[in-house]
Amino acid sequence: MEQQYGPSGTVIKTPALTFHGDGGTYFGILFLNWLLTTVTLGLYYPWAKAKKLQYLYSSTELDGSRLAWNGTGKEMFKGFLKAMGLFLAVIILVNVFAYFKMPYVGMAFYLVFLLFVVPAAIHGANRYHWSRTSWRGIRFGYRGERKPFMKLFLKEILLTIVTFGIYGSWAIIKIRNYVMSNIRFGSGEFRYDGDGGDFFFMNLKGYLLSIVTLGIYSFWWQADIFRYYIDNLRLVQDGKTFTFRSTASGSNFAGLLIVNFILLIFTFGIAFAWVQTRTVEFLLSNVEIVGDIELSELAQTEEEYRNATGEDLVDMFDLNII
Repeated sequence: MEQQYGPSGTVIKTPALTFHGDGGTYFGILFLNWLLTTVTLGLYYPWAKAKKLQYLYSSTELDGSRLAWNGTGKEMFKGFLKAMGLFLAVIILVNVFAYFKMPYVGMAFYLVFLLFVVPAAIHGANRYHWSRTSWRGIRFGYRGERKPFMKLFLKEILLTIVTFGIYGSWAIIKIRNYVMSNIRFGSGEFRYDGDGGDFFFMNLKGYLLSIVTLGIYSFWWQADIFRYYIDNLRLVQDGKTFTFRSTASGSNFAGLLIVNFILLIFTFGIAFAWVQTRTVEFLLSNVEIVGDIELSELAQTEEEYRNATGEDLVDMFDLNII
C-alpha cells in the first residue's frame, strides 16, 4: 500500500489495485469454454461464464488480497432456463399475433416487453453479480429496489425517445447515479455524483473534435469518458471517504487500442484473450484510490442472492452493465 500525506500531515493511504492475469492462461480457459459450449450446443455457457469471471476476479488484487467471484454455473444455468423460458414465451405470443394477421400488435407487445424486461434484468443482474463478489470474505451487494429503478429507467428512456436522443446523456447519468450509489462493499457505501449536462457537453466536444481530426481525437474522448466514470465515484464509511481518480490519458488509450486492433487483425482474432487481459490490466492500473478509510474496518453486511435470471437476461440482450 502506497502512502501520501494530506495538508494536515495525516497519512492518506492508497491501496494498490492490480491485475495478475495473463493472456496464455486466459486463452486456455476461453478455448475450453468454447469447445464445451459447442459440444453441448450452448448448454455449457453458464459454466463457461462462471469460469471466466472466477479467473478475472481472482486475478485482481486490492490492497494485497485477491477478489473472488463466488457465482456458480449451476446458479446461472437455473437463471438461463428461466430467461430462455420467458423469452420463448414472448416469441410464441408474437408469432401468434402474426398468425392472426396482427403483426403490429405483436411488435407493440414485444417493444413493451423490452421496455419492462430490460430494467428488471439490469436490476436482477446487479443483485446477483455483486452478491457473488467478495474480498477477504466481505461481500459486495446491491441495495437498489426494483420498482423505483424500473420507474426511473422507463422515464429516462421515454424522455430520450421524445427528444430524439438529445436527453440520452442525462438518462445515462441518472441511471448510473442510481445503480452505483446502491452498491455496497460490506459496510462501505459507494456514491456516484455525475451530471448529465457535463456528460452531454463532454461527449458533444468529443464527437465534434473526432470529426475534425478524422478520428484521432477519439482516443482522448475515450479517456475523458473513462475519467468521468471514475472521478465521480466515492466509497464512504462512517464519515470517511475513498475517492477514485483516473490517470489514463488519450495517448495511453491510443497505445492500448491501436495495439489491440493490430493483435486482433494479424492473429485473426486468436489474440482476443491477450487483448482482454491487457485491457483489464490497463484500466485497473490507471485508477488511483485515495482516502482515509481503513479497509480492515469494513464489516460484512450484505446477504447472499443466488437468483441469476437477471444475469442471464442481460447476456441475452447484450447489456454490458458491470
